[in-house]
Amino acid sequence: LDMLSSSIGRIVAATTRRLPQTRSFTSRTVTASFYSSRRPLPWGLQKRSLFIETQATPNVNSLKFHPGKPVLKAGTMDFPNRREAMGSPLAKALFRIDGVEGVFFGPDFITVTKGKDEMPWSDLKAEIFAAIMDFYSSGQPILSEGVESSTDTVIHEDDSEVVALIKELLDTRIRPAVQDDGGDITYVDFDENSGLVTVKLQGACSSCSSSKVTLKSGVENMLMHYVPEVTEVVALDEEVDDEMDPVQKQQRKFLEEMTGETYKTPAC
Repeated sequence: LDMLSSSIGRIVAATTRRLPQTRSFTSRTVTASFYSSRRPLPWGLQKRSLFIETQATPNVNSLKFHPGKPVLKAGTMDFPNRREAMGSPLAKALFRIDGVEGVFFGPDFITVTKGKDEMPWSDLKAEIFAAIMDFYSSGQPILSEGVESSTDTVIHEDDSEVVALIKELLDTRIRPAVQDDGGDITYVDFDENSGLVTVKLQGACSSCSSSKVTLKSGVENMLMHYVPEVTEVVALDEEVDDEMDPVQKQQRKFLEEMTGETYKTPAC
């Protein structure tokens, strides 16, 4: 919960409409390495090196990689499985690495998610570094022709005033904090009759044990605060509560302790 509590402040500050003098960021371990392509280059050409930083996320099975170059020009892209990765040469290369179960692209970072019981990051990072380096050395486009990044929060002419405000809040106040933790939250739907907002968690947040806490005490509270028409926020493909799951027990206890407080819970 230490990492969760330290990132709570980002969403709390956003709900107050004030511009804080300083911003508190989650303390994470950041490492950087130079990696050069393993592929032999034509005679006379010099190998290029890429400065890649890694950044931990609240999800122990997800790690952010900063290649020091733009990843997507706009929006985000989620590849939760190998089939979805067919739209990106880089995602396909990363899925070829044993143990990789998810890939997510942000504006300037790549989040890789491994299986819970797979090998440790210390064994996976070298292969991921090499795959990223080989891709950037190849000059290929990051997305295949015809594949576009997500633009779910773009406000359309036929959007109601409520939907437009929900999208604006997600895009400007909630999304930056979630992306800082290696994931994303996308708008799916708003039911005007029930006040139910449906969103989708991606990247590190899709499999993070704290995602439900984030959704209910962070995202839901903020949207209900600014948009009275919103009564509840749910995520697509939410898992059924397991009363015996120790992680979910800890989440429920944390939520109970926070009930009635103005202190909101974080981006995942």
